[in-house]
Amino acid sequence: MSDALHGARLDKAVVALAPEFSRSHLQTLIEGGHVRVDGRALATASRRVQAGQRIAVELIPTPQSQAFRPEAGIALNVVFEDEHLLVLDKAAGLVVHPAAGNWSGTILNALLAHHRGAASLPRAGIVHRLDKDTSGLMVVGKSLPAVTALVRAIAAREVHREYLAIAHGVLLQTPLRIDAPIARDPQSRVRMAVVASGKPAMTDVECIVRAERFSGLRCTLHTGRTHQIRVHLAARGHPLVADAVYGGASALGLMRQALHAVRLEFSHPATGESLQFHALPPPDFASAWSQIDTADSTKRRTGA
Repeated sequence: MSDALHGARLDKAVVALAPEFSRSHLQTLIEGGHVRVDGRALATASRRVQAGQRIAVELIPTPQSQAFRPEAGIALNVVFEDEHLLVLDKAAGLVVHPAAGNWSGTILNALLAHHRGAASLPRAGIVHRLDKDTSGLMVVGKSLPAVTALVRAIAAREVHREYLAIAHGVLLQTPLRIDAPIARDPQSRVRMAVVASGKPAMTDVECIVRAERFSGLRCTLHTGRTHQIRVHLAARGHPLVADAVYGGASALGLMRQALHAVRLEFSHPATGESLQFHALPPPDFASAWSQIDTADSTKRRTGA
């Protein structure tokens, strides 16, 4: 090691040796025992180094660099597929696209293993996403012309996306159109919020069943902002059940946000044929919904 780094912290010295890596990644390598000083692994980033010492760094690839690889062990529930596209019924808990904290085990990884053409497509053909804990339908392009056409159709609001949601409280005035712009919450980077300077966002909401403290809703997207339904309903004082990020408490046996993409309609990007898909809610959501539906039916029978 050169005299210029004498007395420097170990992590600073390692950054000088491998500037192509971020400091945070190199600190992780130090903590993992991948940095040796004079043949001995040092796991403390703040340790001071001395001139003349030999520093060896085992350069492990970053999680991000390894994210875009095929993983054959991820089950995809394919409800339709041809040479141009496929429609998936996504399970709750499955991440769509790699990101911090979820660099593997995603739908993108599964798509790369599912068909060879995915590797040559932007985001492996993913044209819209569902949140990790949202279940239901999503469409994926399998060719560049199909991806381009689907992206344009979504932007032109020609793709019909309908969701079932269970919210806290009783919505009495429906159908309701919520037209409120959405942007990153200035108070929290993990949340979105209704912000005057945000991007336009519109959601139609209809109450289908209601109980004393809950509403079973049908929500139709006109735009596709991040967390749109969750943000719009929370802003109205009706967060989704079990949506802790936006103030929803666990209830009705649900341990994840009560949101399911139930219906998807669009024109086939190659043939122009009208395609319509419907996905039954998974057991956890169906059980929660039935509790509201039963309560609502009892009220109607008793006149409550």
